[in-house]
Amino acid sequence: MSSDSVTAVSTKARILEVAAALVAESSNGDVSTRAVCEAAGVGAPALYRHFGDKEGLLSAVVDHGWDKYLATKRDRAPGTDPVEDLRDGWDSHVEFALGNPNLFRLMHSPAMRTPPAAALESHRILTSDLQRAAGQGKLTMSPELAAQIIMSANVGVALMQVSRPATFSDESVSRRVRDAVHATVFTPDVTRPRGTAEEDAGPMETATEADSDLVEADSAQVEPRVPATAAHLNALLRQSPPPHLTRAESSLLTEWLDRLSNAPRDQGQR
Repeated sequence: MSSDSVTAVSTKARILEVAAALVAESSNGDVSTRAVCEAAGVGAPALYRHFGDKEGLLSAVVDHGWDKYLATKRDRAPGTDPVEDLRDGWDSHVEFALGNPNLFRLMHSPAMRTPPAAALESHRILTSDLQRAAGQGKLTMSPELAAQIIMSANVGVALMQVSRPATFSDESVSRRVRDAVHATVFTPDVTRPRGTAEEDAGPMETATEADSDLVEADSAQVEPRVPATAAHLNALLRQSPPPHLTRAESSLLTEWLDRLSNAPRDQGQR
């Protein structure tokens, strides 16, 4: 690498580090390009040459901050229980937001017209964990829809806690929302708390109650089982595409399974 290239890289890195520090220290999370140039000791042409404009600079700041956060997710080996990984992922997401409030607000600001690459990567990691859960038959919908639901709720909780800390002061809010959302996307056996009445009851009592409620329970559970089964089958077929189906047939089957796994619950009850 030539000396000019080294200088260019160091200049860009210095501008980025200075901008990230100013964003973190700012009272409202905003910075001016003039302030960045003055703090970095460079002229405006150098900033625009490396980042294009202010939005490009802020997008780079967001990617820079999230890259450090995502490094821990990239390096971790998947656990045996994807649901536990997803619970931990939710909690670490909120912890990151609370530790970097200005950066987090900036990442989800409407002013950022182009989603930062880090946001897209975070969504891909979430979807990957959900695909593992679907492969184990633990999802009630497709991994793609579950990822949208979880990410929306996770970001919403985190944004409320960093933007309105006085209002959202209860530390249990994030966990309660997490568990409520997970109860929607995961099958009941995954989210059922330990020590339920069924587990605490004796074997004769449990058997008697099960016999008396068998017809009603089976009828009530048929509908929820269909989306979960469709999502599970879809995940298995994506892992091992059936060789005896044509591409068109596989595409059609995937479309049908997506519809079954993502259909709103009330539609199946009309």
